[in-house]
Amino acid sequence: MGGFFGAIFRFGMSNWIKSKYPSTFPIATLFVNLIGSFLLGLIIGANLEKSWQLLLGTGFTGAFTTFSTFKLENVQLYEKKNWNVMVLYLSIGYTVGILLAFIGLKIGEVF
Repeated sequence: MGGFFGAIFRFGMSNWIKSKYPSTFPIATLFVNLIGSFLLGLIIGANLEKSWQLLLGTGFTGAFTTFSTFKLENVQLYEKKNWNVMVLYLSIGYTVGILLAFIGLKIGEVF
């Protein structure tokens, strides 16, 4: 059930972002993955019961985030020799993603 809703939210949010902010930079995938990283940190940090962690963490955020698309978009940027965008995308995706997961974890520990 969590995966069902996560995939629907990703689809809706990605399409909304792409329609509002058309760009050659894969902003929709980046935004979704960064939000998902924060949410997963929050869920784990909140120390919810295991069933809630599975529903929300594994299910919802697992389907909400799309790291396979992230990898594919980086390969496509590589093939197009769009080095600056690729390096920026990789740097933000990993660095900020880990930072947001850490922040989410710490905020979750407070609650």
